[in-house]
Amino acid sequence: MEWERAMGELSAAIDHLATEDVTEIPRIQLAEQLIELHWQMARLQAQIARRTGVRLP
Repeated sequence: MEWERAMGELSAAIDHLATEDVTEIPRIQLAEQLIELHWQMARLQAQIARRTGVRLP
């Protein structure tokens, strides 16, 4: 379930950014959204690595 929840959150964040007109978003808010998206992607990558046994050297 954690995997599905993480994928759902990431998908929702990407969809949210994709539908917005970035010219209408204050730069600080856009930066915050991109940082949050980055962290969600990093968490998902870590979950994938744990589940598949992939580790960085």
